[in-house]
Amino acid sequence: MKGRPNIHQQEEIIIKAQEVFWQKGFYATSLSDLSHATGAGAGSLYNNFKGGKKELFKKALQQRRADFKSFEQKIHDSEDPISLIKDFFLNLANTDSVAHQKGCLIANTIVEMSFMESELQEEAIKILQETEALYRSVLSKAQQNGELKTTISADVLAKYLITCWCGINSLRRLYPDKGTLREQINLQLNILI
Repeated sequence: MKGRPNIHQQEEIIIKAQEVFWQKGFYATSLSDLSHATGAGAGSLYNNFKGGKKELFKKALQQRRADFKSFEQKIHDSEDPISLIKDFFLNLANTDSVAHQKGCLIANTIVEMSFMESELQEEAIKILQETEALYRSVLSKAQQNGELKTTISADVLAKYLITCWCGINSLRRLYPDKGTLREQINLQLNILI
């Protein structure tokens, strides 16, 4: 890739870099890995991402946040947001073995950055907190409308879903079998009645 990439090319670089970070983590990813995956030379990467690997990683996290915003819009547009949330979890069981081994970039980042890089850890935490807030809002509304019978507070349920998400993303590495995962995810989601 020669010259300065345009916006579209930068987005493509971020997505390709994100894949490398997702598989290897921040610290194990080298500049050479990023150059190879993106097709951009080291100079080009540093010219476009002045903060180097760290800035590129932050952009990868921000891209995940953009995906979350898209999911958030689907939730708001849905006539049955609880089913949409359940499907979101259940779809984890249907991914391939590579996806199972990768887990969740956001959850991986929180674990990898503990005691190492608080800025990146905080960025990842914010994304999960935003997701939790979305769940809390949807669950509270569903309880008020009588769509959810559980008397567990929406706040506790929202935190539970985040805990469940992080746990499932570890479990899928241990048991990548779709049947086992679906069974375990369904068990966890039984709380949403």
